[in-house]
Amino acid sequence: MNTFKQLLLTWGVVSMLSGCSLLEVKLESGIEPLPQEQLSMRVFTREYSSTFFAGVEQTADTIANQAKGDNAQILQIKSHSLLWKIHAEQTMGNSIFQVSPVAAMIDTWAFTAQMAQFFESGKGQDLFGDATRLAVTTSLQLLDDYQKRMRGLMTDSAFADNQAFISQYVAANPLFDLQFSRTSAFSDWLLYKKIGEFDAVTTFGSVPEVMTDMSDRMAMLAAQTPKILGWKAEFFALHSNINSDEIKQTLASISDTSAKFQQLMAQSPEMMASLAVDLRTELSPLLEKLDASAAKNLAQLSVERQALETMVTRERVALEQMVNRERQAVAQDVDTLVQRTVEQTFAQISALIKSLILYIILFLLVVFFAPLGLGVWLGKRMASKPRLHANKG
Repeated sequence: MNTFKQLLLTWGVVSMLSGCSLLEVKLESGIEPLPQEQLSMRVFTREYSSTFFAGVEQTADTIANQAKGDNAQILQIKSHSLLWKIHAEQTMGNSIFQVSPVAAMIDTWAFTAQMAQFFESGKGQDLFGDATRLAVTTSLQLLDDYQKRMRGLMTDSAFADNQAFISQYVAANPLFDLQFSRTSAFSDWLLYKKIGEFDAVTTFGSVPEVMTDMSDRMAMLAAQTPKILGWKAEFFALHSNINSDEIKQTLASISDTSAKFQQLMAQSPEMMASLAVDLRTELSPLLEKLDASAAKNLAQLSVERQALETMVTRERVALEQMVNRERQAVAQDVDTLVQRTVEQTFAQISALIKSLILYIILFLLVVFFAPLGLGVWLGKRMASKPRLHANKG
């Protein structure tokens, strides 16, 4: 009998669990993935970075190789081309790799438009002389390419609205030099759209999306950092105090003097001793100056080499610190997500156990107490019938 009751109870519990939809366990992680539109913005914006870097580098190298004028003008054009590559790629990296895909999209669009305006009609229209037209053409092509990508992601009205904001922002925030000092356009875009800061970014994406974002950042740093350090070293070398023209000019003067001396010796051997003394008197100060200049330049070169090594070391340390900060931030985010998932899981399990206990109690009431009450009622009913018949008799 006890075995039969246990089987009956087990069957009842299983039936209730399978038939009650309220007991379905749904474990929610609490993390919302990025909307498909924002994912597309992130993908297209980061794909555009390769086009931007290649366009700037090729045009800057072409301008440097075709530089014309005297030595000072050529040096200035080469310096400007290096600064363009360095700061354009650094600024673009900061714009593209923002947390919010919408912020990255808007800021990348704004910087590309600012750079085009800078070379076309702003402070940079004379930086490369006649070759500035190449920078203008490349900047406008890069802007047009980015706008074509964004047009495919938006409705016509949304694209026109964002384009109007970009034009307004560029007019109010022009670039002044090749340092490309600027602030993010996202805050101004929020004001333009009348969107609150807390409503602008509602999710950072799921864990796989966050890890993919970190992987893209590391890949970009690994690809761009060596190039930028190399350009900085090249710019530093261009502006060092070593003047090769002065050395060449001094050596040419010595060669001419020696040739004239040999010619004079052939014509007048008797004047050799007197000319030798005069030549030694004339050349001694020049040679001493050359020795002093060479020693000074070598000392300056050593100082500059040490400064370059210090700069490279500082850049490497800064890169390692940034990578460590990003890694710690990702680890902290993962720990937070795991803790939140565990808490929600235990909350759901607690609710399930409470509901299960309630249904077990209801089942016990129906199975045991309902038949008992029915039996008592039937017993009373059957006992009352003989009394009725006796009274009638």
